[in-house]
Amino acid sequence: MTESPRPYESYVYAYPHKTAYRPLPDPAPSLAALWRDEPKDALSLYAHIPFCEVRCGFCNLFTRIGAPDELTTRYLDALDRQATTVREALADSDVPDAEPVRFATAAFGGGTPTFLTADELERLCDIAEKRMGVDLRAVPLSVETSPSTATADRLAVLAERGATRLSIGVQSFVEAEARAAVRPQRRAEVEAALGRIRETGVPVLNIDLIYGIDGQTERTWTQSLDAALAWRPEELYLYPLYVRPLTGLGRLSATADRDWDEQRLRLYRHGRDHLLARGYEQVSMRMFRRADAPPQGADDYACQTDGMIGLGCGARSYTSALHYSFDYAVEMREIRAIIDDYTATEDFGRARVGRWVDADEARRRHLLQSLLQARGMPTGEYEERFGSSPFADFPDELGRFEVLGWLDGAAPAGLLRLSAEGLAHSDALGPALFSPAVRAAMAAYEPK
Repeated sequence: MTESPRPYESYVYAYPHKTAYRPLPDPAPSLAALWRDEPKDALSLYAHIPFCEVRCGFCNLFTRIGAPDELTTRYLDALDRQATTVREALADSDVPDAEPVRFATAAFGGGTPTFLTADELERLCDIAEKRMGVDLRAVPLSVETSPSTATADRLAVLAERGATRLSIGVQSFVEAEARAAVRPQRRAEVEAALGRIRETGVPVLNIDLIYGIDGQTERTWTQSLDAALAWRPEELYLYPLYVRPLTGLGRLSATADRDWDEQRLRLYRHGRDHLLARGYEQVSMRMFRRADAPPQGADDYACQTDGMIGLGCGARSYTSALHYSFDYAVEMREIRAIIDDYTATEDFGRARVGRWVDADEARRRHLLQSLLQARGMPTGEYEERFGSSPFADFPDELGRFEVLGWLDGAAPAGLLRLSAEGLAHSDALGPALFSPAVRAAMAAYEPK
């Protein structure tokens, strides 16, 4: 009998992970060369703002606390320079009959984009529109915010400039749990921020919640779920708590054990069933959408195949052959140095840090990013793209998933889909599809 692996190995939100990236050898590839032959009719733009007022105990994102000495101005100046260079590379005038550049989606993340003032958010939108050519009022635009920075003037800018989705990290409505997660906030502040978001009329509100916090029970988890549901959010993300190196909780906590795994699985199932019973549909292990919510994704954008343009020192960019970014760190001193280097950069014309994606890695990425969605993967799409069957390409992995009961045996013909237990074990299933080379690179990465 195949032993079930630990359910919380790693949250896979992109593949390959940034810890598998490395400095690219000289001469570093130019952006114009990287993008010359890429499809550019359904790109996604992501702008990264690496600032927060506080850093939560569980956070390992690329972000720093505060922005002294006009750092946000210098950062936006650098973002402007980068955007100008990237747009010129996309619209390479040396290529006759070049394909028109069009963006299908846009997002501002971080950090906390609403750390910026209202005027700075206006400038961020101007960079997206005037430098990159994104019509923010014509494509889905998602923006992340926090209770303390979701002020009326900032939200008004985002609503006026075309935001269609505002995502707020609440994590817990129970103040004792927020303190246990090293997240200083009061429920009254959270509720006030949610009220201001709803007043904007932005069509989609997303609320992030975390399960697995020290002291959390099914009763307190239900309290947070019901407090969120009172705002009728169009989307809810339920995240399992992770304790990672170099984070606040990572310096305080011991290694995860089986009891904690069981607690998180129990709370996940409770939260899932609670939302399904209240008119929400499960999109992935983490994401739940109200059945009557307006659609957010562009009809013609597919994350498995279409390109991503990342602006900012914590953003990734994806071509079919190379995923690239800037250096990555978690420790605050290292993050500050990387941000300082970014703001001093004048030449953004080359990719400096990244990982090449060969045919095998492209197959893994397509399977992974499709299979982790509740709707599953049409095998015909995979076969059309790669000329082979996923069952022939990954017999060991898919065979093991089947033995573990992670594949839906009742799925229609031609659809590879996870079972309910497969979705519950997404954070074990995803890493099981990593290539040996990516695993080795991640293992060799030295956290900083």
